[in-house]
Amino acid sequence: MDGNRADEARLRNAASRQSGTQQDAELIIGRNPVREALAAGRPVERVLVAKGAGGRPIADIFSLAKSRGVAVQEADRRRLDRMSGGRMHQGVIAVAAPKDYVDLDAILPAAAGRGEDPLVLVLDEVQDPHNLGSLLRSADGAGAHGVVVPRRRSAGLTMTVARTSAGAVEYVPVAQVANVAQALRELKERGLWIAGADMNGDAMYWEADLRGPLALVVGGEGKGLGRLTRELCDVIVSIPMRGRVNSLNAGVAGALVLFEIARQRRFSDRTGRNG
Repeated sequence: MDGNRADEARLRNAASRQSGTQQDAELIIGRNPVREALAAGRPVERVLVAKGAGGRPIADIFSLAKSRGVAVQEADRRRLDRMSGGRMHQGVIAVAAPKDYVDLDAILPAAAGRGEDPLVLVLDEVQDPHNLGSLLRSADGAGAHGVVVPRRRSAGLTMTVARTSAGAVEYVPVAQVANVAQALRELKERGLWIAGADMNGDAMYWEADLRGPLALVVGGEGKGLGRLTRELCDVIVSIPMRGRVNSLNAGVAGALVLFEIARQRRFSDRTGRNG
């Protein structure tokens, strides 16, 4: 199943389990509803516009989405037909978000306010909303100060993610960036060490020193870290696998490394070791 069809299937399955008002909270269908949602400041994860759609209402939607930092994606009209379940979409569907994204600049001050070294979880094209929700829950539990996701080829803050996170979406700031590599460069400039989690790592995840200001990068399902992302990492850690399956899903892998970081930080605090 390709990414688009998988996304549609997840949205349809989620909608089929919900009543009418809850369905509307997941998808906003039609030009005027989407335009008004954007104008009113409602959290929107992304907007899908049919190929070839035009006119003043579409131009307004593009303008509003740009001003809000909401990604707009071109989609085949048949895809919108399937997603809308027969309702009149007029070439536009928005996927509502349970919470607004924050700027990358907003994450590090949260760490300073708590008197802690920054810990940022960066997701390199994690596309399964259940993995994203699980990672948000783990990030909250491990004390991470924020999560970074790319605008494209990534799961976003949908209702499915909110449910899977078991409420963590309300407490963990999520920044949506145009380019993961550029975000990593910015974090490096601000003094963060970059650690990547990958099956072909330099050291086992418990062997690496993961204390201090840190960004942990977790790669997408089935592909791991991208080439440029790997090159920007200061260290790459791996998780040993002894069974026939040679990798873990992103949610489990990210959780293991996040809680190892939390363990090392707690040990450092107790012993006074900082280096």
